[in-house]
Amino acid sequence: MQQRITVPRDRLEIVELARAAAGYHFGQDVREGLTAQSKSLSSKYFYDDLGSALFDAITHLPEYYLTRAETEILHEWGWEIVRVLDEPVDFLELGSGSANKTRRLIEEALRVQPTLRYSPIDISLDALRASSAALVEHFPGLRVRAYAGDYFTVLASGALSFERRVLAMLMGSNLGNYQPHDARRLIALVSRALRPGDGLLLGVDRKKDRATLELAYNDPTGVTAAFDRNLLARINRELGGNLNLQAFDHVVHYDEERGVVNSYLQSKVDQRAHLKALDLDLTFAAGERIHTESSYKYDDADIAELAAENAFALRKTWTDHASRFALHLLVRTG
Repeated sequence: MQQRITVPRDRLEIVELARAAAGYHFGQDVREGLTAQSKSLSSKYFYDDLGSALFDAITHLPEYYLTRAETEILHEWGWEIVRVLDEPVDFLELGSGSANKTRRLIEEALRVQPTLRYSPIDISLDALRASSAALVEHFPGLRVRAYAGDYFTVLASGALSFERRVLAMLMGSNLGNYQPHDARRLIALVSRALRPGDGLLLGVDRKKDRATLELAYNDPTGVTAAFDRNLLARINRELGGNLNLQAFDHVVHYDEERGVVNSYLQSKVDQRAHLKALDLDLTFAAGERIHTESSYKYDDADIAELAAENAFALRKTWTDHASRFALHLLVRTG
């Protein structure tokens, strides 16, 4: 039997902005993406229930080192990360998900200060409710004010307010999922939401050899391929589609010049499909690709440049033992 979590109302508040849970506009985005000259689907639609379960499986694959590397850093250096700003802090996290990695930092912060306010931002209202309630139950000194919405909407809304020094967090190589101009826009919004002396903990996957990167996004057991094809399965489930999942290959390519791993679903044959909910007929030529994800990689110079452009100074960098992944602390300047 599932245990019911009950928390005091004064320790948990969820602010819902722009009807986040219903704001995906899935059908509209699918129509626009699959009727464009170069077909694409947004990676934000990976994470329905099945997609989230598949991604959790991906994080346990030996080829997908990102989650393990970041967790290694947090377990070894979490004590130092929460102390770098030299005074009591509150947390702001973009993309909390289950908040499993954040627990380590919350635990360390509450070792040096009696209370902590945690403000996660996530597009999934259900995930926010579940993770926030679990955290408040587990940590008596914790208060949560969560925001349901996309990062850009919440950061630009003016709804965020803090009394203490803030440590903002954008971890999990989350920044790498954005095209460079959108990544710069996101960091600019974070900068404007913070005050001088506040920090931003930024987790990024580092640039490295093609073989390691392509294997991380195309494992030999086929879990990542199933994760990618689940986008098509979701279209079938939610939009009444008849896309043939087995008629598409999962393809990845690392563009060394741009520092990005691109993922595609490539049609094996000439084929047609119909999406009943959209009254939309689709055609795919053999070899035609649907772009599903870009995963940008950053070296230290990239981060220093991004920081300088947005009124941040790069204070400190932590890496895993193999130097595959980095957590950078940027401090907001005056």
